[in-house]
Amino acid sequence: MNSKKLTTCFAPAERAPNEHIAQQVRVAEDLFGACSFFDALPYVVMVLNHNRQVILCNRGLLDLLGVGDYESVKGLRPGELLRCIHACEMAGGCGTTEFCRTCGTMNAILESQSGHKAYHECRVLVNNDAGLEALDLGVTAMPIRLSNEEFTVLSIVDISDKKRRHNLERIFFHDVMNTAGGLMGLAELLEKTVDPVLVKEFILDIQSSANMLVEQIREQRDLILAENNELKVNMVPLRSLNLLSEVAAHCAVHETSRDRQILIDQAAKNVVFTSNPQLLHRVLGNMLKNALEACRAGEVIWLGCRLQDGQVEFWVNNPGVMPQEVQLQLFQRSFSTKGNGRGLGTYSMKLLTERYLHGSITFTVSEEEGTTFFARFPGNIQATGYNERP
Repeated sequence: MNSKKLTTCFAPAERAPNEHIAQQVRVAEDLFGACSFFDALPYVVMVLNHNRQVILCNRGLLDLLGVGDYESVKGLRPGELLRCIHACEMAGGCGTTEFCRTCGTMNAILESQSGHKAYHECRVLVNNDAGLEALDLGVTAMPIRLSNEEFTVLSIVDISDKKRRHNLERIFFHDVMNTAGGLMGLAELLEKTVDPVLVKEFILDIQSSANMLVEQIREQRDLILAENNELKVNMVPLRSLNLLSEVAAHCAVHETSRDRQILIDQAAKNVVFTSNPQLLHRVLGNMLKNALEACRAGEVIWLGCRLQDGQVEFWVNNPGVMPQEVQLQLFQRSFSTKGNGRGLGTYSMKLLTERYLHGSITFTVSEEEGTTFFARFPGNIQATGYNERP
């Protein structure tokens, strides 16, 4: 196939022929002493040609990929080596999809090809042996010139643990401290109240706040367990409409639901299927909370569920139109429209759905319909099929 005919949504798709790569490898090996210098470095290093293909790398990359020789990586691009979920979506490969526009690695490489040393943080979702994994990388790209050809030295440091700690601290400081502060305020009001009607109301509010606090802590605990492949999942029979109604009722008392309506589509079906109620409640709850946060006062969020192509499908619609820039980064672990260290909702939805509930998360955006998220799960439908609304 002639790579010049390949389409791209961002970076050029062309690749160097194998004989040219072999020549470039010899040039780079002569300069760097057959990789001995690179192998001594404690992080991943690659040398890329002008087509963003690897011509040389250190042992750190081979160890990360679990391969034993350089031949298996030569000619490939960084996203293809790391198994980025978007690397093979287009025939042109890594760098050619719309998602690549927001890739820190890709932007660092392109900046270096303009003659500048560049550093970017990169959020990437990869498919490894355990399934979906989120990586946060610190990427430095520096241009070099060898034998009248331009190359990029690309170094990659895994900063995932650092970002996870930072995000966890910020979320706890923000969400948990806010809830705990509200709980303390209610307790002080209760202490000063003598009206038995108000006392009862304050007790109910305190119980609600305490439940929210416990749920926030559980959500972060389960996310950590899920990423470490330590989350235990028990499947039980469920009814889709009953579950959806519970989620709607739970979110109706959330702060973000103020001056907004949550309505369930009258055509929703009460499908009988098998799944984990706690994780499913968390996924659907995050879908609904995101919709509420995207809405303005007075707007309506619609929910529904149905049997679609043998799968149980839940959907949540809000009238807002999600910006393209947000769409391209939506499921990345450290990306949030709420500020640094906030969020994780869409990432946890995707992780729990795909790795533990064996389903899928997608969304559509249009001016006419707004933004709709779809969560689909295996049916495991009982012999009776599905029941109509009770």
